[in-house]
Amino acid sequence: MRRLIASAATALLLAVPSFGPAMAEAPLGDDGLHKPEWLRTTFLDLREDLEEARAEGKRYIVMVEQRGCIYCIKMHNEVFPDPEVEALIEENFFVVQINLYGSIDVTDFDGTTLPESEMAQHWGTMFTPTMFFLPEEVPEGMTAAQASVATMPGAFEQDTMVDLLTWVRDKGYEGEESFQRYHGRMVGEREEAAESEG
Repeated sequence: MRRLIASAATALLLAVPSFGPAMAEAPLGDDGLHKPEWLRTTFLDLREDLEEARAEGKRYIVMVEQRGCIYCIKMHNEVFPDPEVEALIEENFFVVQINLYGSIDVTDFDGTTLPESEMAQHWGTMFTPTMFFLPEEVPEGMTAAQASVATMPGAFEQDTMVDLLTWVRDKGYEGEESFQRYHGRMVGEREEAAESEG
């Protein structure tokens, strides 16, 4: 299976674990959305962004968020600042942000141009944050949602985020092991390591 299916992610969303204490207060932009240092400001032409990401040897993420979203706040204040998560993003990913209710034009891979709010709706975005992880090359005529190799709707805790970023970076979606199986294996390995240390 090449995609992180929404049903599994929704189940995780509904059972969001308690996060640890806040690590940092992410700065807010004029639009009320969080603006970490690794976030890119672009013209939101996804084709150009993907080219720039490839030129830097990075993978491309489109992240949809909205003002006041409690899950966005959790991710930006407690998950993204985690040193391992932050390092994975900074070293391996080119991330742009779409405002669920924004009006800036976004040009999709298929050439469609719509305001942010309409593009998010066009992609079927139901939760924030939603992260679309794009392949290194998007087939002609596909939208970001169609081409996404993994889609993360909602909030996850640090270990899940580390595993997802690693799985995408290492192109796990091209292999036999789905993300769910990969994550389960990583959870088991972390538990074994913790038991051996204790």
